[in-house]
Amino acid sequence: MLQIKGLNAGYRELHILFDVNATIDRGITAFLGPNGSGKSTLLKSIFGLTTIYSGKITYNGKDITGIPPHKKTRMGISYLPQVDNVFPNLSVRENLIIAGYTLEKSELKERIDAVLTIFPELERLMSRKAGVLSGGERQFLAIASSLIRNADVLMLDEPTAHLSAEVSSQVFSKIADLRDKLNLKIAIVEQNIHGVLEISDRANFMVGGRIVFSGKPQELLERLAPANE
Repeated sequence: MLQIKGLNAGYRELHILFDVNATIDRGITAFLGPNGSGKSTLLKSIFGLTTIYSGKITYNGKDITGIPPHKKTRMGISYLPQVDNVFPNLSVRENLIIAGYTLEKSELKERIDAVLTIFPELERLMSRKAGVLSGGERQFLAIASSLIRNADVLMLDEPTAHLSAEVSSQVFSKIADLRDKLNLKIAIVEQNIHGVLEISDRANFMVGGRIVFSGKPQELLERLAPANE
């Protein structure tokens, strides 16, 4: 279980998050809201990429607020940013190998084989440069790379940004597979509200750096319906 309690955070003097409380304990937890509401900053704060003014982040009961990102990765917490999430000049195989650079050779092979069972589309692309992949293929590679180190918590920042509706649907389907087949705890920031709520188990809505709703996805859809009509 990953818990955020009374979190105030930002970037040096720029205060973005205000008294945020949230829990990522099972399935898919969505964080939604307008641009500038603090969604991406929340994921970055959990991973250790922002300035924490006050509050606490705990993982399985341990305070990880001040732990640097590379140590959180080894603990099983993986963060996938929206951009610059693959090495475009390297092949798909090389991207996966680099993602598991701390693993023994035999374990790395096992992990690559495991992620390819979830993303079989990548098998025929192993020698292809990541920079020439389609948007969907590149996102599959990015997510696969984030899983190489046997993550338990996966944080995704707008994984369907700039993708077509058809490809976005494929990405959401893969994310649901990660929950169902690998039992991952997934936190996802998205602008595609309807798409992500269809696969989510819990939803949070943020405005002005605060969580103003936390509950069932269907309830959030009902609350947002008048605004979307």
